[in-house]
Amino acid sequence: MTRTIMIQGAGSNVGKSMLVAGLARAFTRRGLNVAPFKAQNMSNNAAVTEDGGEIGRAQALQALAAGRAPHTDMNPVLLKPESETGAQVIVQGRRVGTLGARDYTGEKPHLLAPVMESFKRLSSTADLVLVEGAGSPAEINLRKGDIANMGFAEAAGVPVILVGDIDRGGVIAQVVGTQAVLAPQDAARIRGFAINKFRGDVSLFDEGLQEIVTRTGWPSLGVVPWFHDAWRLPPEDVLELTSSQGGPCKIAVPHLGRIANFDDLTPLANEPDITVEIVEPGTALPGDADLVLIAGSKSTIADLAAFRANGWDIDLAAHIRRKGHVLGICGGYQMLGRSIADPDGIEGAPSRVDGLGLLDVHTVMQPHKRLALSDAQDIATGAPLSGYEIHLGETTGPDCARAWLKVGERPEGAMSDDRRIRGTYLHGLFGNDAFRAAYLAGLGASSTLRYDSTVERTLDALAAHLEMHMDLDLLLSLSADLP
Repeated sequence: MTRTIMIQGAGSNVGKSMLVAGLARAFTRRGLNVAPFKAQNMSNNAAVTEDGGEIGRAQALQALAAGRAPHTDMNPVLLKPESETGAQVIVQGRRVGTLGARDYTGEKPHLLAPVMESFKRLSSTADLVLVEGAGSPAEINLRKGDIANMGFAEAAGVPVILVGDIDRGGVIAQVVGTQAVLAPQDAARIRGFAINKFRGDVSLFDEGLQEIVTRTGWPSLGVVPWFHDAWRLPPEDVLELTSSQGGPCKIAVPHLGRIANFDDLTPLANEPDITVEIVEPGTALPGDADLVLIAGSKSTIADLAAFRANGWDIDLAAHIRRKGHVLGICGGYQMLGRSIADPDGIEGAPSRVDGLGLLDVHTVMQPHKRLALSDAQDIATGAPLSGYEIHLGETTGPDCARAWLKVGERPEGAMSDDRRIRGTYLHGLFGNDAFRAAYLAGLGASSTLRYDSTVERTLDALAAHLEMHMDLDLLLSLSADLP
């Protein structure tokens, strides 16, 4: 018998993804076969699945917490923002096009069928399905055609737990106000609530907690203190992209508007000898950086224009004159070349722009997206590594003859003749301990981290944290048998 329950937020970024990951690990440790599910996600941080598609990075982490391989059924609709008003739409792992916000609103009702198909297929493989909402059900202007929150809960017959974020303040109004604005049938789906991200003495909120219980009639599942090691796990939201202070070796990362797959940075941030500095727009690249890392981008040409508008091209040239290192991953790799052409208008109007000219390569955007889990090798050291590819462009040119990686028998990446400037399409490089140690040694830094073990220990600690501060027996009793 499969049971299910949905975690919705009283606002955005209340910590739903992290809670679902912790709950997945906690219930898995109790012996249940757990599966995570999110009907609709909006994120440029994606993961490639074994069935050849892509899902939100948060669902991949939740799958890891549950001891499962990530699958496209865990996140059947993924929106990847390309502009202020438009996003690439991924359905069951495959790109189906780009839609503006208004057009997507009209399309949503047609997406419920694949969402329910994925949910039912996933549910047949689990004892417990933990469903994550998106944003907040209090956005009642979005209720019509909704597939992310109460619309899905209604279609699937799923009970809901509402989570409030006390770190932002006003959590009583968040939770009580959500009940007040919901339609009665939607409010009736909420079976309890929890408060997340509390700092300090939890007992100081006893009266506030009781006030919420009295006003809503919902039972409390607990007040969850701030989990201090959350930064050790791959982030989903760009709001979680922050600098990390470590040792003397500094890696500078320009914060581009459409930065994507920035979980490449998490293993580096975990290294004690490494400081990762996220350079915000309007701020110069630091002159003492050992490495400038240009991460992936969902809109390479637009982000390249922003890179120049911030004067980072000038800063980068100075960094190179100081014998600093440069690494471009995916979109960052494309920016390092001599040109980027988009003849089919995949990222916007058809165009061709000059790149930064630091690698002698040229990129042409192609309609077909490459999605692959890849086993590779560092050519210099022979170290094996694994990663993933998720890109539209094809890059060629003389510097590709200096490939520094090999995927199977295929050369991958490009490198300047002094080996200081490199680019690659392979994400996930730094999750490989041997490769990361060798790369950091080239920057004069040492590596002491065992990254996969760190992630596993952090998920275990998160599960123990939730066991201590949430009533998981009550949560399980509030879940429902799937119809």
